[in-house]
Amino acid sequence: MAREPERRPYFFIERTEIPMTSHMEAFIQITQELLGSEQVRMMGRWKHHGPITTLDHSLFVAYLSYRAAKALGLDERAAARGGLLHDLYLYDSKDKSAHPGWQCFDHPRAAARNAEALTELSEKERNIILSHMWPLGGALPRSPEALLVDLVDTFCAGLEVFRIYHPSRLRKRLGVQPLTAGT
Repeated sequence: MAREPERRPYFFIERTEIPMTSHMEAFIQITQELLGSEQVRMMGRWKHHGPITTLDHSLFVAYLSYRAAKALGLDERAAARGGLLHDLYLYDSKDKSAHPGWQCFDHPRAAARNAEALTELSEKERNIILSHMWPLGGALPRSPEALLVDLVDTFCAGLEVFRIYHPSRLRKRLGVQPLTAGT
């Protein structure tokens, strides 16, 4: 009697170490200063969409925004940096005492304040952060890059909420270590 093959999830995908691509290396070059900062890595402490941390979500948005901006001939640096910093609000969004008002309306301003304290932002990067919740948030996207990050953020959130993709795989592949509560 023939033995049935072992059933594994994703049986058609060979789980091997995938090397970093040239796109990933270029993305790391652009965001290296930010990825090394304690504030950005602290985003790994808080959940954003279900089990997804704010760091994993922000890396996902930043990387896809970078790739899309590059493909469209837009400012990939602004898209990557704005995408990485768009949710740099640094508090537990489920803790109502941590922030005033409604999270979806207020967190872009908190993220922009934290990003400006962390690094010098271009006007385009600042607008990317402030307008990433448009049309819910107050700011209007004033550049193609800002609109791009807004759309990519919505796309990534959908993939995360419906458990289609878990961006921690991207974080691990990029070699980014989060700061958790114990570190």
